[in-house]
Amino acid sequence: MHLYIHIPFCKQACHYCDFHFSTSLGQKSVLVDALCAEISLQQGYLPTQTLETIYFGGGTPSLLTESELAQIFTTIHKYFMVSPDAEITFEANPDDLNLQKLQLLRRYVNRLSIGIQTFDEATLNWMNRAHTATEAETCVWLAREAGFENMSVDLIYGIPGRDKALWQLDLQKVLALNVPHLSAYALTIEPDTVFGRWQKKGKLLTGVDTFADEAIAAEQFEELTQALTSAGYAHYEISNFARNSEYARHNTAYWQRHPYLGIGPSAHSYNGHSRQYNVANNARYIADVKLGELPVTIEKLTINDQVNEYLLTGLRTQWGCSLIELNSLLTSDFAKKQAHDLADMYATGWLMRHGDRLLLTQAGKLFADRVAATLFVDE
Repeated sequence: MHLYIHIPFCKQACHYCDFHFSTSLGQKSVLVDALCAEISLQQGYLPTQTLETIYFGGGTPSLLTESELAQIFTTIHKYFMVSPDAEITFEANPDDLNLQKLQLLRRYVNRLSIGIQTFDEATLNWMNRAHTATEAETCVWLAREAGFENMSVDLIYGIPGRDKALWQLDLQKVLALNVPHLSAYALTIEPDTVFGRWQKKGKLLTGVDTFADEAIAAEQFEELTQALTSAGYAHYEISNFARNSEYARHNTAYWQRHPYLGIGPSAHSYNGHSRQYNVANNARYIADVKLGELPVTIEKLTINDQVNEYLLTGLRTQWGCSLIELNSLLTSDFAKKQAHDLADMYATGWLMRHGDRLLLTQAGKLFADRVAATLFVDE
């Protein structure tokens, strides 16, 4: 089973981010108390008590102190068994990762996910990232010195108004760092962000009133895919690349419909037949948990919901979707039920069938959500 812990604090707000977080750190220790209390309240949620992965996301988990880390892990071990080979991932920002901090983290976790986003100083400033270009590179070498080999870094492409050559430089630099895993995401402009408000006013960039042309993002995605696969990385999920099968085990569990428990404000959980999500408000979260109440909204999933979610997530991966599993969920023949839409997707060249698996083609990876939506089942 799998555990996610959301740490809803950041030093400053990145201009593109719409995740739940606060830049007011005064309540951090109180919220850690609440996280631990919620772990106690949720101890029976998962089908078994053995954790195969633990993932600290945010926000910025690297803002946690040693005592806060110790408190959380003591609580986890009190209520769950942690598999000896569990993957324990910690999201971190480069500006937090000096050697002392990394040596501390290494006592608790065995995988880092580092939010580099770009190695270009001007773009980092425009995004309002807290780290410098130098820190973006240095932190990886320091992490190795501290004993981390299992690392992932994040990059962002499709940035409006940016010289195309800078994306090539980002790719060259990340390949030179020789990390085993890379996640790369197209920049999206969400309404309730600084970029969203700038875009609405026509001020996203000087002389740029709209988000980068989709064709540019698609071109950079193709460059990314070619560069990483040529360097020996498997493109195992639309946004993720790994060498030597060093896949992100925690995220892969999401894509393959494994049960997981989410702890913290805005965290989501899934137990196979329902999904629940915590209130995205720190004060309300703390107040509810103090009263021994779960601050959750529960969504019951119909069979069609489960099928459609599987299509949406499974098709994004190199394993695709199993027709056997789809048939089992539906208790009917999926391929027969969706024969017309499948034929259309095969004809476009976006989807193919290999044995019992439905897989996106390389061209289809640019249209993954559209392919999935076309195959969704309804009443």
